Formats: sequence, C-alpha cells, structure tokens
Amino acid sequence: MAFDFATPVERRDPEGGWPSKKWHRYADDVLPLWVADMDFRSPPEVIDALQRRVDHGIYGYGQVPVSLKTALCDWSREHYGWAIEPEWQQWLPGVVPALHLASLALTEPGDGILTVTPIYPPFLSVAPHTERLTQQAALTPPDTPDGDWRLDLAALEAAITPKTRLLLWCQPHNPTGRVWREDELAGLAELVVRHDLYVVSDELHCDLLLDEGASHRPLAVAFPELAARTVTLWAPSKTFNLAGLSTACAVIPDPALRQRFQHAASGLIPDCNVLGLVAAEAAYTDGEPWRQALLETLRGHRTRIAGYVARWPGVRMSAPESTYLAWLDMRDAGLGDSPQQALLERAGVALSDGADFGHPGFVRLNFGTTATQLDAALARMDALLGG
Repeated sequence: MAFDFATPVERRDPEGGWPSKKWHRYADDVLPLWVADMDFRSPPEVIDALQRRVDHGIYGYGQVPVSLKTALCDWSREHYGWAIEPEWQQWLPGVVPALHLASLALTEPGDGILTVTPIYPPFLSVAPHTERLTQQAALTPPDTPDGDWRLDLAALEAAITPKTRLLLWCQPHNPTGRVWREDELAGLAELVVRHDLYVVSDELHCDLLLDEGASHRPLAVAFPELAARTVTLWAPSKTFNLAGLSTACAVIPDPALRQRFQHAASGLIPDCNVLGLVAAEAAYTDGEPWRQALLETLRGHRTRIAGYVARWPGVRMSAPESTYLAWLDMRDAGLGDSPQQALLERAGVALSDGADFGHPGFVRLNFGTTATQLDAALARMDALLGG
C-alpha cells in the first residue's frame, strides 16, 4: 500500500484545519519545526478505527480492552524480543504524567532524582514539581563533526549522592537522537544496581530507529538485573502521530513496584482517553507497513538536513540515529545568546530552544514534516546561515 507523506495537510487555516499548539503558537508567516508533532496523517487503519468508534456515538468512561494489551504484548515480542505479560501494563494518559507518578511512587520528598542533559524538558520539572532534589550529569558532546554524543559514566556516578533514589532515563535519546551502545548501557546498569536506584526508562522513540536493520532492546530485557527496579514507558504517540490522544503505557514487571505505581495513580490522574485506546490498538495491530514507509521518509529528511548543516559555518549536528528530531549546535553560528530567537525573528522558522533542554546555544529541529515544508524552512535558514 502506498502512503502519502508528501502532500502538506493544512493545519493553520481555521476553515481547513484545527487549533494546533505547533501551528498556532507563532504568527502565520512562521514555519514551525519545534514541538515533536508530525505533519503526517496517521495510518489509515487508525483513522478507520477511530471513525468506527466515533460513529458509535457514546463516549463514556472506557476500559483498557484485553485486545489492546494483547496487541502490545505481540508488538513487544515481535519488535523487541521481550515477552511481556498483560498484567504488567499500566495504561495512562501520557508519558509526562507517568514521570511524575514514578517520582511520587518510588521516592520521598527530599530524595534525589537524577537525569542526564541535554534532555526532554519535562524530565527537568519532575523533581521540583514533586518536592524532590534535582540532580544532573552532562553527556559528553561530539569531539568531531561527525561524532556522537556519549554517556559519561564517571560524571553520572559523580552526580549520585546518598539521597539519589531514581534515574530518569531516555532511550533512544531525546533530543540528540542517540541509540546507546551496549557498553554504555552495561555501565549504566552496573551503576544503577550498585547504588540501588530505581529507573524510569522513557523509550517513546524506540520504534523510530533510522538506520537500516536497527532494532530496539528495552533496558529491562537487555539487563535482567534491572527488571525488578525499572518502569518502562511506551506510547504510540510519536511513532504514529497520535500525541493529542494522550495514551501511553507503563510496563512494570515487578508486582510490588507495579502496586506502588498504581497506588500513586489512583485518584490523581484520569482514565485513558477512549479514542486513544482505540487508536493505540489499531496502530500496534495494523500500523507496521505505515511505520516502515515513515522511516524511509525520515531517512531522506535526515540526509536533507545534513547537507544543509555541512554548508553552514559554525553549525554542527550529530546525525540522529533515531527520532525525527535534529539537535543542532549553534553556539558558534554568530546568532547571539539565543539562536532559537534569532532564527524565529530573522528567518521566520520556529525551533525548540536548547536552553529548555539544559543546553543554551542549541536548537532542536523537528523534521517530521513533508519535504515541501522542510525544504521551505531550510531555505529560510540557509539565507541566514549559508556561507
């Protein structure tokens, strides 16, 4: 089946689109490549399943169907080699609430919550929002133009104190797009066990590995010694462009850990969106051909961006191995203290500000859009940055 990833879909015109955080935050003449929201229509099977559910006409309180739990079990076994059980699944209205629930369930006020930077901004809000202690360790940046960001295990261990109880981990990594190497993860696992930490592993982008033949191994299956202390977070939101349906899953093999997580969630967050549950099941059951076509499109977009970056003096990018997000180092691009603001004001392109990820001078570019829209944005940037 052919899927259309080329035709722009109107998202800003009030007569042809719907209110959108991505497209309505900035003026109409700005091209938005910021928040991780793709401009592609979701898989046809998802749209059809949603239409059938909408036609039912009753949208009362839902319940997670056994068929959805089975679909995720099948997806995990087929794609990750992990035979999860239906009872391990705790479905939730989003990954960000799950991060905060984990803090409430697994730590006490004043405990330390550790993460690495740069990092998806909500990671940095969990500790202050839950009255915990923020602890951070910086990744090692690339030492060559085509190098990778790396996990600095010494820096990570130096950030651990007797107060540290929880590690918020992200794999594949947002915003750099890194797929962590086995030796990096082995070192991480050793630290976690030795310091008796819990782990929340945000694996939201794990179905968007861009290199041909790449496959994902969840942290909890790659290192069985971590399974009893790990909460794994998955969602169809990024892969299938379903973010607005607010549906995610925490996979928790350990019964005691699962009970603590469920207790923290009780009465604090609502049940899952009834349409989100339908969309998730359709995506995991029938969305694989669409996903493969999406990956091919994203690989081409990654190549497009790399070609432009190579000609922009003072701009560097470690090519993402996953996600549809490019992490650009613009500290030497001559755009002042805030490259994000300069690009917005002088090029009419909205990117995410690296300062929000803990790294001022960087920007994150969302290339999950059509070639037409991406090329228009890159041309604007090129007029400002081109050598």
